[in-house]
Amino acid sequence: QVQLVESGGGLVQAGGSLRLSCAASGSIFTINTMAWYRQAPGKQREFLARISSGGSTYYVDSVKGRFTISRDNTKNTVYLQMNSLKPEDTAVYYCNADVTLYSRSTINAWGQGTPVTVSS
Repeated sequence: QVQLVESGGGLVQAGGSLRLSCAASGSIFTINTMAWYRQAPGKQREFLARISSGGSTYYVDSVKGRFTISRDNTKNTVYLQMNSLKPEDTAVYYCNADVTLYSRSTINAWGQGTPVTVSS
């Protein structure tokens, strides 16, 4: 019904940048809130940022000022621009979306995760 496909992860040195993308597909009527999470080894999954259908954003303090979430509603895609990366940003990054289907039911979907490794 809904698939989220992430891309853009990889290896980067501290201070570098990466841009993650997450494209949604399936029986989508509209995508409501989209968000990014991450999970470091041995840690719980951590919420990072969200963006509403109208473009309102929210960030946790650890990434505020460094990460930027954005979306392209015409492409059903959400982005996470990550700048000034730190080793502690190393994690698997996950896309999450609140999606209204053509049936008008609402579901919450997760991407497969894309790994980000920041070397010191």
